[in-house]
Amino acid sequence: MADPIALRAGNGSAAGETPVVRVRGLVNHFGEQVVHDGVDLDVRRGEILGVVGGSGSGKSVLMRAVLGLRRADAGRIEVLGMDATSTDPVLRRHIQRSTGVLFQDGALFSSLTVGENVQVPLKEYYPELPESLRYELALLKIKLAGLPADAIDKLPSQLSGGMRKRAALARALALDPPLLFLDEPTAGLDPIGAAAFDALILTLRRALGLTVFLITHDLDTLYAICDRVAVLADRKVLATAPVAELERLDHPWVQEYFNGPRARAARATAGAND
Repeated sequence: MADPIALRAGNGSAAGETPVVRVRGLVNHFGEQVVHDGVDLDVRRGEILGVVGGSGSGKSVLMRAVLGLRRADAGRIEVLGMDATSTDPVLRRHIQRSTGVLFQDGALFSSLTVGENVQVPLKEYYPELPESLRYELALLKIKLAGLPADAIDKLPSQLSGGMRKRAALARALALDPPLLFLDEPTAGLDPIGAAAFDALILTLRRALGLTVFLITHDLDTLYAICDRVAVLADRKVLATAPVAELERLDHPWVQEYFNGPRARAARATAGAND
């Protein structure tokens, strides 16, 4: 079996390159419940990094801490070379403008049309833009997310689950962020819809030069599009490596997750598509 320390050594970025996200010694707890106890993680520029872990391992808590939506109890977080734990409002605003987020349920405003949802960050950060230009930019992002043009005037309730995910993705892309956070983007989608969403993320990464932080439990997604995968277990990032290396890691949860029947099926599918 592979040595977890050796796998963890692959956590850093390429030589001489500063990680887009750097987490060191992160601690998060809720009362007496410790969720993270010394989490270290690097996200390399241009990669799609998958984040996996069992229920309660703190995947979404980690993402929220990196985004500054939750104040960590200890540790240091850098995003795009900036201190993400800073309370400086100018710095916080710059980080927020440089990151796009797709939350697990999409988190669209139900009373706004898709176009109005996509325009929310544009109004927040570029209020001087003419309304006509905001509309055109929203339409561009909607098409970029794989939705038809007529979706711009529809309410979220008029869309299918897969279309709502794409609408939320369009909003996440509104400000052309270099860094994209996706929380369970294929949850609730049928296999065809999930595969199409995975293919869209790959296309956007290539076309826009995105770095993607992707929380998922979808093994097909891990095998199909992730360059590396970070495993959250035992309150830490146990290892960060390509899936093929994680399959050899001698840890009970990792073995069950990456060598179970569903993982074998996902591996076979990925191999057939290569």
